[in-house]
Amino acid sequence: MTTLTKHPDRAAGRPRNRQGRPHETRNRSVANRLGDLKIAIFFILPAVVGFVAFFLVPTIRGIYLSFTEYSILGEPTWIGIKNYTAIFQDELFWNAMGVTLQYVVLNIGFQTVIALGLALLMHRVAKSTFIRGALLLPFLVANVIVALLWFWMLDYQLGIVNEVMSWIGLPRVAFFGSEQWAIPTIAFVNVWRHMGYTALLIFAGLQAIPNHLYEVANLDGASPTRTFWSITMPLLRPVLVLVLVVTVIGSFQVFDTVAVTTNGGPVNASRVIQMYIYQKAFGESDFGYASALSVILFIILALVAFIQMKFLKGNESDLD
Repeated sequence: MTTLTKHPDRAAGRPRNRQGRPHETRNRSVANRLGDLKIAIFFILPAVVGFVAFFLVPTIRGIYLSFTEYSILGEPTWIGIKNYTAIFQDELFWNAMGVTLQYVVLNIGFQTVIALGLALLMHRVAKSTFIRGALLLPFLVANVIVALLWFWMLDYQLGIVNEVMSWIGLPRVAFFGSEQWAIPTIAFVNVWRHMGYTALLIFAGLQAIPNHLYEVANLDGASPTRTFWSITMPLLRPVLVLVLVVTVIGSFQVFDTVAVTTNGGPVNASRVIQMYIYQKAFGESDFGYASALSVILFIILALVAFIQMKFLKGNESDLD
């Protein structure tokens, strides 16, 4: 005679899932995930509040003000796209964009090349942590302090650089007071400050390249130059694209160095777009027009970043 044994869970009338486990286990797993989600939200909430309060809301308000005529003493008056049409007829705007582009080309060109050279030296020659850390020291100093330091060092009358040039028989140069030298000098100051940080980013990318690729190239008799162009540069492309995106956006937003040293002069020779926006907003109290300039700058930066990522294939790597 066959005896049927009832499963205790079935006898108790508790439903079971396909794996034969009680639904209580699944419910407990869902409860745990909900608990983790609550903890994650608790930690993320301060950053979200800060982003909304200090970035999202000001951005939306700035876009709205760009369609108005507004000074801080009155209420915004809706004027449609008049600010934008005025921008494209504004000679000072185009001058500011030209000056900014000149600065961006100088800053990005020299900073990227020098930073790449420093990163290669850190990767191949300078193994000391102290030397690597020392390269980052200028970046740790506030930009205003760096600008003041170089402003005094490059002063036409009392600056140590002009004093040395005078001792060796070279003519003095009005670095910040000359239309010819103002933007190159500002670019030099910011290259000096940021090249260590940029080199650190590139150095991190070099660390991700497998060493066995260099060993194979060495066994095949490849020269250092051939190895650099055939292995290092292709595999470093995603990092270089990231560096270019970050540095280009930062270069378009240069302000503090100009404000401390030249204030846009002489004769608008160093009035970059950020300085022009500042002067329109706080110098002339034309916040509507300044907001429209800011929106135009935002669109330009978004397009530049998109083009860089799209055509330089920053999201692809030859290591994959």
